[in-house]
Parts: sequence; C-alpha cells; structure tokens
Amino acid sequence: MSSIKMFEKPIGMRDTFPITYEKMEAMQQIGRKFLRARGFDFIKTPTLEYYDTVGKASAIYDASLFKLVDTQGNTLVLRPDMTTPIARVATSKLLKEKIPLRLAYFANVFRAQQTEGGRPAEFDQMGVEIIGDKTVFADSEVIITAIKLLQNYGIHSFKVTIGHAGVLNCILRDYTESEEQANKLRSLLVERNYVGFEEAVVAFDLPKTKSNALLEFINEATNIESIQQIEKYVSKNDALLYMRQLAEIMEAADLSEYVSFDFTLSSHMNYYTGMLFEVFAEGSGFPLGNGGRYDGLLQRFGNDVGATGFGLRVDRLLEILPALQKEEQTSLVIFENAQFTKALGIANSLRTEGKLVTLQAKEGLLDEQAFIKLFDEVVYVSQEDVEQ
Repeated sequence: MSSIKMFEKPIGMRDTFPITYEKMEAMQQIGRKFLRARGFDFIKTPTLEYYDTVGKASAIYDASLFKLVDTQGNTLVLRPDMTTPIARVATSKLLKEKIPLRLAYFANVFRAQQTEGGRPAEFDQMGVEIIGDKTVFADSEVIITAIKLLQNYGIHSFKVTIGHAGVLNCILRDYTESEEQANKLRSLLVERNYVGFEEAVVAFDLPKTKSNALLEFINEATNIESIQQIEKYVSKNDALLYMRQLAEIMEAADLSEYVSFDFTLSSHMNYYTGMLFEVFAEGSGFPLGNGGRYDGLLQRFGNDVGATGFGLRVDRLLEILPALQKEEQTSLVIFENAQFTKALGIANSLRTEGKLVTLQAKEGLLDEQAFIKLFDEVVYVSQEDVEQ
C-alpha cells in the first residue's frame, strides 16, 4: 500500500469551495420553498444505517457500500441513497400518522469507488417520495414535480424519459426461452448496450418469430411517438394501460413536450416495480436524476403500500444551473488598528441594512488590491477619516 500524501483525499471525495457551497445553499433554499408549496414535508435521516436493513435493501451494489463496525459488532453503512432510509422510517412510524405521505429531502449519499475515475464517492441529492398511494396520479405528480422544479431553477431544455419495468419484463419473458436469457438481456439494457443486446439475441438461437420481435423491439422502443406503437409486443397488459393513462395526464398537464417514452429503460435498482424514468438536460452528459415506482421496497419493510419518487444529483444540476440572482450586497470595512471600535460600529450599521459585511484590519492584508476586488463596496476607516 502506497503512503498517503499530505493533501490527498480518499478516492472519490471532493472539497466544496465557497462559491459552489453558496450556490448549493441557494439551490436548497429555492427547492425547499418550491417543494413545501406543493405539499411536501422535509425529512432528515441518519448518515449511518444498519447494513442488514438499509444496506441490503438499497439495491446499491455491495462493493459500492461504505461499511463500518460499531462497538457492538454490528455492520453499519454510510447511507448509499435516500429512498431506502425514508422507506424505513415511513413504515416504522410515519405511515401510522398520515397516509399518503409526501416527503422531500436534500442530503449527501455515499457510493464507494474502486479507482479514481472522476466519479464522486460522496454527492448531494434532492428529491421527493410519495408513499401510500398506488394510483397513476401519484406517479404523474412525481414527474410533474420534477419538471416544474427544473423550470423553477430556470432550466428549460431537458427531457424526462419514461419506461415501465412491467412492460419490459413482459416482453423479455415472452420472447426468450429462459429466465437466464431474459436477465442477460435486461443487464445489457441497464448498461445501454444495444449492440450487445442484438448480438445476444442472435447467439440465443431463438425461434425466428421471437428473435425478429426482439430485434424490432430494440430498434423501435427507444423513442416512440405514442404508446400504441408498443402494443404489438404486449397484449392485454395492465402496465401498458397504466402508461397510456400516464401519457394522457402529461398531455392534460400540457407537459408532453418534456416527456418521451423508452420501453428499453431499465435500472440496476431492482426495487423499481413499475414506471421508471430518467431526466436528461442540455449541457450535461449524464442523467440529472431518476425516479419511479418502488412498491417492492416497502414490502421488504413489511408494508404493502404504493411508493414513488425521484432523486436529482445536485452536482450535475450545478453544472447547468443558470446564474442565480445575487440579492445580497457584499461590503468590506478596512480599518487601522486604532479605529477598530469605529469600524465595528460602521460594520454593524451596514449589517442592519441587510448587507454581508467583512470586517478586516488593514495590517492583516498581504495584497489589499486583490482582496478588495472581491467585494461590491469598500469602506475605509482610518485616523485621517475620523479627523475629517
């Protein structure tokens, strides 16, 4: 094992510098105000959870979990997502008080990285969960909330790509000849490996009708214009009817321009049991976030209720976020040592006006000209000023 250098950080960990931190705080305040106005209550869960509960239920790969051992010998994990801890606390307490629940969060999560490949091991998420409602209207509310939240941040060039785990599973089951084949194709779709999908279909040596159907499906299902296009692959499917209803709601909400359907969409998070979606925006090469229906996760905690939600990556939002309006003026009061009391009075007076004031001794400045450029207003307090 190589020695750790003085300024080296653990793999995937990042420092958040002041400018970025302030943008994150502004983003959180804007998001909190918006989501509370839509009926969502904010929640905070522990950073540490038990591996046997949240760790195993999270659907995050085991190798990506940060594990610790407490003094009693129990294995703990740094929370790898927020959906699973919220499901835990909802089933243990909150659902006894109110149902459905509408919860929101802004929190950091942890995913261990094996090598330094530019991916963060700690990042912030913001999102919502609706727990206790199995209707299509809960799913539509989640999608509409995600769209409106992005618009509220001044982001308008984006797309929400929607699929359905039930529709995809039905197609893979019907046109393959074993669970192993279906799982192989599903794994390739999680990786977005469409070439590998086609190669696997050919290698399975399926009956011609089945292989042709799968190859046509993979070429047609990634961006369909209407739900009816996919009906030829699925007959009398409740999940497909559900998606038709969802599409109608999006149209009624006048948000169809932000929505597309991709029935090849799949996720490694196996607790998604129904509708699932990803959010893509111009200016980012990665999804801003994802969401969907995860009724199966609540069942793991002993509660058979519906649940749906989404999470957005704050770091990816920051990359494309328009400049937030600067509402506060920054002021600098520079004083000579003998004039500290006078300078303090001036600084306090400016603060009562709502300005952000830095009080700085002139003697402590190494490069005064470089320092004062960082402020909107500079006030000097010297013996000469006092005498004048």
